[in-house]
This record gives sequence, structure tokens and C-alpha cells, in this order.
Amino acid sequence: MAFSAAAMAQPASSSDPLFREILAMDSVLFTAFNNRDLETLRKVFSEDLEFYHDKGGLTNYAQNMEAFKTNFANENWPKRELIREGMEVYSVPGFGAMQIGEHRFCHWENGKMDCGTFKYVHVWQQKDGVWKLVRVVSYGH
Repeated sequence: MAFSAAAMAQPASSSDPLFREILAMDSVLFTAFNNRDLETLRKVFSEDLEFYHDKGGLTNYAQNMEAFKTNFANENWPKRELIREGMEVYSVPGFGAMQIGEHRFCHWENGKMDCGTFKYVHVWQQKDGVWKLVRVVSYGH
């Protein structure tokens, strides 16, 4: 099936309500991550979560919650920073949205700050007005 350029989906603009909603959910998710707030993470991630990681493989909701719980005890827990420039949000009609971009994670290692920039795709589902993160693809590690 061929598609014309006009038929190709365009990302939501930064002034689009969908873009702002996903940006807000990104903030909720990673404020909880950075603050080691497991209860908020439990609410943001869907219990149907599939998390694909190019180094760690495929994990589910229970595995991720257990990993967060264990890893939050690590004093070198990384902080995440969104790279807003280049972040794209696409509508998934009747379901939710896809968020695509890059983010930076930094932590102290051997007395110095160690940072890496990685790529991600987040698939968000909106059900009854509530956004949940249902799929994560994390790559470029």
C-alpha cells in the first residue's frame, strides 16, 4: 500500500493540547522516577506494561516495579532529564498517543558525573480520561 506525503501523520505541535498532555505525563512519570516515588510509578504505568530494552530485554509491570523498588536503594540512582527539543507526539486515534524522543540520565560514578543520552518510544493509553504508559521501547544504550 502506498501513502502520499499528505497522508503521512504529522507530530502534534508544541501548542497542541495532546502534546501538552503527554509532556505533563512525562513530567509526572520522571518526577516520580527522579524522586524514587514508587507509588506514583505504580499509578502511571499500566499493569499491562511491556518494556522493551535493547540491553535488558522484555519486562512487564511486576518486574519493573520490583526493579524500581530494589534499585531505589542505590545511592547512585540516576536522574533523568527530558531533551524537549525534537520530542515528537503522535495521536493514536481511539487509543492514546506515541511519544518519541531522547532523554539524558546522569549519576555519580567514581567521583564524577556520568551521563548518557538514549532514545525512547512511549505508547500512552488514555482510558476514562486517565493516561497510562502501556509500552516502552528504550534503545541506543
